[in-house]
Amino acid sequence: METAPQGNDEISAGFSAQPMSKRAQKKLLKQQRYAAKKAEKKALDKEHKKKDAERRKNEWAEKLSSVGQEEKSKLIEERMERRKERMEKRSELKGMKLARLQEATISGQNIVIDLEFAHLMNPNERNSLVHQIMYSYSFNGRCASPAHIWLTGCRGELQSELQQISGYQKWVIEKEESSYIKVFQDQKENLVYLTADSHNLLSELDSKAIYIIGGLVDRNRWKGITLSKAKEQGIQTAKLPIGEYLKMCSSQVLTVNQVVEILLKFTETKDWKTSFFHVIPLRKRSKTGPCDENDEFETKDTLANVGGEVFEEVEDDQKEETVKGDDLEEVNSQKVKRKFPLT
Repeated sequence: METAPQGNDEISAGFSAQPMSKRAQKKLLKQQRYAAKKAEKKALDKEHKKKDAERRKNEWAEKLSSVGQEEKSKLIEERMERRKERMEKRSELKGMKLARLQEATISGQNIVIDLEFAHLMNPNERNSLVHQIMYSYSFNGRCASPAHIWLTGCRGELQSELQQISGYQKWVIEKEESSYIKVFQDQKENLVYLTADSHNLLSELDSKAIYIIGGLVDRNRWKGITLSKAKEQGIQTAKLPIGEYLKMCSSQVLTVNQVVEILLKFTETKDWKTSFFHVIPLRKRSKTGPCDENDEFETKDTLANVGGEVFEEVEDDQKEETVKGDDLEEVNSQKVKRKFPLT
């Protein structure tokens, strides 16, 4: 079992894991039922894709067998040419993405994902956090003006899981074993920890600021720990002004990658309302009446308290990406293919 990194003992002191209430147990059962339903759907989708690939293969073979040798050669050549064009286009897009990410390391908005809470998470929760980081990196790569993303406190078992991602070593992202306090020791005045427990609303993004998102998947066991950490370190805090623009069902719950997407969308539009409505799923926004409790858990896999306001949630309606090698441009609206399985 991974022990708490030195320097985190005082921060986590006084925060003991709370036993689950009856309401929390009820929510967990709903999550488990959804997980079972999702696993069944995943198996059906896999079988459907297999049959569809077999059908297309048979159609192609049948088409070739129905023409003469000259026409057959022509069809094969045309198919190879189309494939070549697709590969060239993909290579071009990949080069453009790489150029944008490299430029972001010089002039992009600094966003830190704080990974120093790994010792408070179990294997499932760490895998969930890894999932969120993959989404964040993929979305950032597709942005016209990407951010300069940092992973700090990246060590131990969490680091090992990240390294199992195919192509992770080629990611244009900063990977630091040290805390952000040490990494940015000369810019401490620019550090801003994003936490819903803060009393300071984030009205604008400061290009000089370094915004920190707490990477803690914890089923809400460690309430207030990110704010406490920021206060102990003497750094600024702020929260996203979600409540100023829309009413949420129950608490303000978002995925880690959604927080990153909101920051990136605001960088592009300079409009919080547009950013929130672009990223936050419609079903999580309250209308005129109260939300159905079932809606809150309709598509949750795991809960994650990230900076006091972010929860892990793999959604069917979310833009999710196929992560394969170092090419993260291919979008699959249902799954994220990982080199290692979720436990």
